[in-house]
Amino acid sequence: MIHFEKRDCIGILTIDRAKALNAINSEMLDELYEAAQNIAKDEELRCLVITGAGKAFVAGADIAEMRGLTKQEGYEFGLRGHRAFCAIENLEIPVIAAVNGYALGGGCELALCADIRIASEKAKFGQPEVGLGITPGFGGTQRLIRTVNRAHAIGMILTGKVINAEKALEIGLVTKVVPAEQLMDETLAIASAIAANAPIAVRNAKKAMRLRYLDRLPEDLEEESRLFGECFETEDQRMAMNAFVEKTEKAPFKGK
Repeated sequence: MIHFEKRDCIGILTIDRAKALNAINSEMLDELYEAAQNIAKDEELRCLVITGAGKAFVAGADIAEMRGLTKQEGYEFGLRGHRAFCAIENLEIPVIAAVNGYALGGGCELALCADIRIASEKAKFGQPEVGLGITPGFGGTQRLIRTVNRAHAIGMILTGKVINAEKALEIGLVTKVVPAEQLMDETLAIASAIAANAPIAVRNAKKAMRLRYLDRLPEDLEEESRLFGECFETEDQRMAMNAFVEKTEKAPFKGK
C-alpha cells in the first residue's frame, strides 16, 4: 500500500490503496512506519514528497476496521497512528505533501505531518470524525491547532466541515493551490529548490523551526489517544460507524 521511488536526491512516497480511496488501516500504518524508518537511513535523500494514488490523498481511516474496536483497541489504534505519523514528521529532511484529492480525517492528519503542503485545486480537507462519534485520533486535535489560527482549527474539528483548497489556502493550511495536472511538477520544483541548498543547513533550519512546535507534543498526542479510545465505548460511535459502513441513515446522536 506504500510505494517509494527516488528521483536523484528526492524521494516520492505514494499511498496506494486507491480502491478504498487510500483509507488508512493498521497494515498501512505499519508499512508507513517501516517506509519512514528506511527513508531516515538514506543519506542521499534531501527532500521527501508524499502523495496519494487515484483521486484521493487519503480519504480517512478505515471505518470498517474501526467500528468494532473496544476502548483499549481504539487507544492502541491511535498510538499506532502516532507512531507512523511521528516517524514521518520527525524525519530530518523536509517533507512536502502533494495533496491531490480528499484529505479527510487521517488524510488531513497525515498532511499536517508535512512541513509544506501543496494542494491540487480538487483537494478537500477536513476532520469529520465527530460525525462518526469519535475524535480525531492521529494527531488532528494537536497539529491542526498548531498549524492554523485557533478559531479555524476549533471550527473545523467541532463542526466536521470539509473545506476546499482555496479555503485551505486562505486559513494557512496549505502553501499553494495549483491545477490538478500541475501538482507534481509544482511540488517537485519546490523539492528541487530545497534539495539544491546546503543539506546540513536545511536540516538544522527545520530542526530549529520545530523546537517550539514540538514543545509538549508527545504528551498531548498521548492524551489525544486516551480520549480517542474512550469514544469507542459509546453507543453513538457504534451507531454512526455502522451506518457509515452499511450505507444507512444515521440516527440522532444520544450522547451515550
